[in-house]
Amino acid sequence: MTQIGNGNSRHTVVLPDRTEVTLAWAAATDTGLRRAVNEDSFVAQAPLFAVADGMGGHAAGDFASAAVVTRLAEHGGRASIGTADIDGALKLAVRDMGRGAGVTDEGSGTTVTGVALGVIGDEPAWIVFNIGDSRVYRLVGGALDQLTVDHSIVQELVDAGQITREEAETHPHSNVITRAVGFHEAPIPDYRAIPLEEGMRILVCSDGLTKELTPYGIRHFLISGRSPEQAVRQLVEAAVGNGGRDNVTVVVVDVLRVVRPSTSVDDG
Repeated sequence: MTQIGNGNSRHTVVLPDRTEVTLAWAAATDTGLRRAVNEDSFVAQAPLFAVADGMGGHAAGDFASAAVVTRLAEHGGRASIGTADIDGALKLAVRDMGRGAGVTDEGSGTTVTGVALGVIGDEPAWIVFNIGDSRVYRLVGGALDQLTVDHSIVQELVDAGQITREEAETHPHSNVITRAVGFHEAPIPDYRAIPLEEGMRILVCSDGLTKELTPYGIRHFLISGRSPEQAVRQLVEAAVGNGGRDNVTVVVVDVLRVVRPSTSVDDG
């Protein structure tokens, strides 16, 4: 388990187009009640926030998730991040996993999901990325939206209309994913851009949270937590209290303010 970055109650990022974005965030991880080791890792360091859920056995899973967040964290402190930066970090992480002699000999991998501040066209945006079944959610005006699509067997069954979303939660193959970072394969993330909005709240989490809380429950705690720190604490405590069958990792990011650059007028 690797944690990079601390919570921040107010931090301003100036994007390349001079847009000022003020954020607040918090993050936490818990081993849960049934696992001996926490194989989750996270990076919470503007302009990038990500969660990785390791697989392949205790040492290998921890090694894989740590490799991913460590490489992503190399872009921390920058004004913005693009998809090429994320692609490059994930490729380097796979190379790092391959060097884990004695730890990852039988193969290791990890999910990864997150958001990064960037500029798409001329507009400031969150770049949402995902590989596996960790998730990103957006809360705006009390409405909760899942921004990522799981790479999993049950998601494929849901998409094909063979099972319902409710049946997917208890399906015997609910833990089987179809895409990961590692296992000696090139990482292929899905990307999505969403506009920055003042007042929006972003949740990045491992499936240890979504196994224990319904979307209704997630929405409840995101709304009731006045600060990112309160929301993170309530979400983790609820997931562990509901069974804690897996490691639980949660990152909550608030967009407090978005100020676009003013256009000066020359009166001559």
